[in-house]
Amino acid sequence: MASGSVSDGAVTGGRGVVTRFAPSPTGYLHIGGARTALFNWLYARHHGGTYLLRIEDTDRARSTEPAIGAIFDGLEWLGLAGDEPAVFQFARSDRHAEVAAKLLEAGKAYRCYLTQEELAARREKAQAERRPFRIESEWRDADSSTWPSDASYVVRIKAPRAGETVIADEVQGTVTVQNAEIDDFVILRSDGTPTYMLAVVVDDHDMGVTHVIRGDDHLNNAFRQLVIIRAMDGIEGGWPDPAYAHIPLIHGADGAKLSKRHGALGVDAYRDEMGLLPEAVFNYLLRLGWGHGDEEIISRDQAVAWFDLAHVGKSPSRFDLAKLQNLNGHYLREADDVRLAGLVAARMSGPVDQGLLARAMPVLKVRAKDLNELAAGAAFLFAQRPLVLEEKAAGLLTGDARGLLARIAAALEGAAEWSAEALEATLKGLAAEWGLGLGKLAQPLRAALTGQTTSPGIFDVLVLLGREESLARIVAQAEPAEQA
Repeated sequence: MASGSVSDGAVTGGRGVVTRFAPSPTGYLHIGGARTALFNWLYARHHGGTYLLRIEDTDRARSTEPAIGAIFDGLEWLGLAGDEPAVFQFARSDRHAEVAAKLLEAGKAYRCYLTQEELAARREKAQAERRPFRIESEWRDADSSTWPSDASYVVRIKAPRAGETVIADEVQGTVTVQNAEIDDFVILRSDGTPTYMLAVVVDDHDMGVTHVIRGDDHLNNAFRQLVIIRAMDGIEGGWPDPAYAHIPLIHGADGAKLSKRHGALGVDAYRDEMGLLPEAVFNYLLRLGWGHGDEEIISRDQAVAWFDLAHVGKSPSRFDLAKLQNLNGHYLREADDVRLAGLVAARMSGPVDQGLLARAMPVLKVRAKDLNELAAGAAFLFAQRPLVLEEKAAGLLTGDARGLLARIAAALEGAAEWSAEALEATLKGLAAEWGLGLGKLAQPLRAALTGQTTSPGIFDVLVLLGREESLARIVAQAEPAEQA
């Protein structure tokens, strides 16, 4: 489906379940939006349906190309790209206006000439009388012959005044609103541009959306949108109601509305700044408000097989950054080493041997929770001599330790085999021969080889660096410190 190309009001048929994710490109793709996209994607996949994207770019002042790019980039990273090219709402303004004209012609909407000043005065009067303000426009049933020829107007929908509207929400359950509470709201502004309410309804219909799955902050909108949908009875063959599922919002760990201080960043920040893997974020978002028994680690295929709306919770879920990072650690350990090496190499400065990095991954990734930690842990592999020692590592290299390093270097120089097993046997033999614990050898060795006090196992470090580089680093630290 080309951008804005759904034409003639024809419902896209024959695809079964159709869901959509419809972000406004006024900023980054935030974590709540990513979860909404995920639930829409999963529901469509579970039912063998279609998942669509719509960019709601009608706010021209705030919609930006960088934001659109960031949304597409974030969705692509999570594997949630649309099944068809995205629809851009602004490009469909003529279609929205066409529907408004049809409603007007059918007497389901009306021209309202009330001015902003008149509306403000009525609102103030209602407040003074301590009663709810409701639009009571004298233009609702006015004959078209009385319409002023030179005054600006908006188009309002004729909302039902009696009875009630009931939504059987697939998450919230049955929700009822008295129709008297719904105003004759504007569907076309005085400049002829459509309002959000109209554009959403027309686009959902024309895109063939069968299930509207979105945040529960839109629940009130559903009742207004149904007014438009049901007003189309007898127009274009009538429009079916979609199924609704309004998902509770995400809160911080303290129960307050999610904000940046809780970790409510753009999806790109989880990837670029925090170094998380998409499968970890996918799994975490899945479990943020939905569950399948006690399962915590859920693959993409399992998620598709198991996902339903019945197990989406009705209460706000709580975002826990530490839990997300721990989950990421699991996925790091499961990840392909060559893939990780490529991701980590991009975070390192200077020349990097990705082959060596890949060989190091099995011993590096067991200690890390994110790609940044992996990059920091791998830095010793490509450090140039003389190594810059961390303060604690330098503190280990006392005179006695440097003497030990000289003796270790001499012993290792003649090692017949440079493997973890052979090196372990050699060093354990030296420790026993010198009457020392293995740690007394390993600590200064680690400092000399990595410049740090923490690293993978010392035998793994020796193998990864190789004989020549290992001996050069040990000898460099075994030499007496320069005199001041």
